Amino acid sequence: MELPGLAFALWMFICFCASVDGYPNGKVREACTSMIPCHGGSPQLSPEHTITVDKTKFKPGDNIEVHLSGPEFEGFFIQARDADHLDSPAVGSFVLADRRLSQLLTCGRTKNSAVSHTSKAKKKYIKVYWIAPGGAPKRVQFLATVVKKYRTFWVKIPGPIVSQPNALSPTTPLGATSKAISTSHPISYLSKPFNTSDCGSMKFCIRNPSNCDPESASCFFLSFQQEESSVLIEMSGPSEGYLAFALSHDQWMGGDDAYVCVSEDHHVHVSTAYLKGRSPPVLDSENALEDVSWRLVDGVLQCSFRRSIRLPDYKGRFNLDASYYIFLADGEASEGGLIHKHRRQPLITNGIYNVTGLPQDIGGSRSPRLIKAHGALMFVAWVTTVSIGVIVARFFKPVWSHSFLFGKEMWFQVHRMLMLTTVMLTSISFVLPFIYRGGWSQRAGFHPYLGCTVMALTIFQPLMAGFRPSRHAPRRQLFNWFHWSTGTTARILAVVTMFLGMDLPALDLPDPWDTYTMIAFVAWHVGFDVLLEIHSYCLIRKVEVIEDDRVQILQSLTSAEAEGRLFKQIVLTIYVCGNIVFLIAFLAAINQI
Repeated sequence: MELPGLAFALWMFICFCASVDGYPNGKVREACTSMIPCHGGSPQLSPEHTITVDKTKFKPGDNIEVHLSGPEFEGFFIQARDADHLDSPAVGSFVLADRRLSQLLTCGRTKNSAVSHTSKAKKKYIKVYWIAPGGAPKRVQFLATVVKKYRTFWVKIPGPIVSQPNALSPTTPLGATSKAISTSHPISYLSKPFNTSDCGSMKFCIRNPSNCDPESASCFFLSFQQEESSVLIEMSGPSEGYLAFALSHDQWMGGDDAYVCVSEDHHVHVSTAYLKGRSPPVLDSENALEDVSWRLVDGVLQCSFRRSIRLPDYKGRFNLDASYYIFLADGEASEGGLIHKHRRQPLITNGIYNVTGLPQDIGGSRSPRLIKAHGALMFVAWVTTVSIGVIVARFFKPVWSHSFLFGKEMWFQVHRMLMLTTVMLTSISFVLPFIYRGGWSQRAGFHPYLGCTVMALTIFQPLMAGFRPSRHAPRRQLFNWFHWSTGTTARILAVVTMFLGMDLPALDLPDPWDTYTMIAFVAWHVGFDVLLEIHSYCLIRKVEVIEDDRVQILQSLTSAEAEGRLFKQIVLTIYVCGNIVFLIAFLAAINQI
């Protein structure tokens, strides 16, 4: 076959394949303009399916609920167009109600301007939300293509016409259904930020940080204001994805009444949800919220809505006249409104509160008190007591060798006191996470494993010291090596464990401040250790070595080191003061979260 003939045959084959190829996965962007599926055959004339909406008037930014229903069908394609120019491109964007049945498509230059099926599974009902754009036409009509079977389909089924307030009253075209239109809960745009002046007097407010302004880019805000038999709820915070709060009977996720505001494509979708364990929230198909409004400004997401104090007809909704723990969380959301797990611990109130009771202005914590105490005690033990105790034992034997405390050399008593304090603090701190979690945590990575190792070494060290041989016993040098290596290993592992623990969700210290501060502490300690080692080495060089010019490695330092008494005391004072500064910084950071 000659080349032109071959090209012609290939072209005919491609056209034939394209004409019979379906779109079981709903990726029908090729049909954006015509809305005709490439199934072959002709569309049916009398539609069996209807499109309904929840209101007929809209303003830019409004949210309109759109329903497609009828006998079982496999595929669908929904758009909104200028009612006076139905051949024009799609208008506005959609938000999904059920990601299992529907997906968003981009037609032309407008993102999420169409909705289609995700599979050819049978379905009878589809619900989506249409967001009116800023430059919307005066009148907008919804159109749908429905595929019942491969060659049985309807194209551009006409739906209701919705219009802006100053437009002429629309007429419902043949085939559209208006009887299902209801005056449900419209969504509007907040014109101004929330007001905190009524917090504690008329509103029950939760703020983090305390007394912050909701307009601030770092303020998380939640308020409840009772108005007769309903409660007006306002929620605000820095988020590019979602904000959510939940009412809970305890301080654990699961079995909670949740409310989610999801930002998608510069619009916000507000929904009730149910939390089951640590799984992502299950968004409700029926919304019990009224007077929904939202605002997106400079990365701050704000939404408000009203709900009745009691909702007996809605499963999973708690009564608002009872007391609960209150969670406030934020996180990322992907296209289609899919909510991802929050990266940090939610803000949780320190007690249970009745939001319809006495108005209060309270804060919360992103770290439970037991975990805060765990972190604080570990910092006290391994930033101060251990570090000072090691410095004293290693470099202050000759300085305090002739000073006694309770019948023992002072350096030894100070060293023993600091080390026993470390054992006590570490032991108390060690059990706190197990009390909080009620067992072993599967989500803390290597931190608990290293923590258990440090705890074991911490207990082993004083037990080994209890069997210390006498100063001149043959095994004393072996003991010294084991005592030093066990302690050094414990200190290194403790620092690594603290590095890992500072970024866990339950104790998420400010990042990268926590990492830099811990690195600075390690450098501070190593620097003073090296400084004192150099000082000791310089003094030892002055000592006259008697036995074959050899110096025993772990032998007690000679009296020659007493020459540096003043220098060492100054260095120790500076070192202790510096450690206290680091400790205060860490404790202050823990107190702020």
